[in-house]
Amino acid sequence: MATKGTLMKQVRGFTLVEIAIVLVIIGLLLGGVLKGQELIQSARVRNLISQQDGTKAAYFGFLDRFRALPGDYSQAAANISCTPACQNGNNNGRIESVVGGGAIDEHIAAWEHLSKSGFINGSFTYAVVPETNASAPTNPYARYLQVIYDNVYGAGTGAGRHNLKTGNQIPSDIMAEIDRKIDDGNPVGGTFQFSAYNGGGTGGVAPVGGAAGQCYVGTAWASATIDTNCGGASLF
Repeated sequence: MATKGTLMKQVRGFTLVEIAIVLVIIGLLLGGVLKGQELIQSARVRNLISQQDGTKAAYFGFLDRFRALPGDYSQAAANISCTPACQNGNNNGRIESVVGGGAIDEHIAAWEHLSKSGFINGSFTYAVVPETNASAPTNPYARYLQVIYDNVYGAGTGAGRHNLKTGNQIPSDIMAEIDRKIDDGNPVGGTFQFSAYNGGGTGGVAPVGGAAGQCYVGTAWASATIDTNCGGASLF
């Protein structure tokens, strides 16, 4: 028969040392999770910056070789190896969409010209909008990049100019980190700005900014409350 002392030993609680050990283990696990999330975010930032840098280098490399802009080049069919033949642009000095005045969607032909001439990885073939994985590259969030002449950047009130868009579905805190690393951190100023481009393809939703809960407020990307549908543009 168990004595009172034996029962008390059997039902005793954890000691302070045991509780401390458990708390330390929990802290280490939480720290590992947070560090893992930080590493994932840093990798996405690096990936997006690498896409911007690589595509800008390809854009200027193409311009240097052919003395024309990718997508706008009027001798692409004759001078770039494509099967079927590459689409020719109108060589007016602007990469335009049909809606923007182009004879073809030159912003899609740009990816064909860049890939078939070896300036970017992949092999893209021209097709009319909407974009597909066969006609345009995507960002890490599966939305399409775009190189085009328009004013869909910043507050949308600036002059038209060539720009390279990241595509949308990028969280605002990641956009803020990208902007700080490659520009000035201002979503409506500098050479890297917010863009309301909807990411092309089908079902895209245009990012919004300028008010609380959106991609940016004033001259700062949203960080306290994260907007998960944002995008940016590098201005040429």
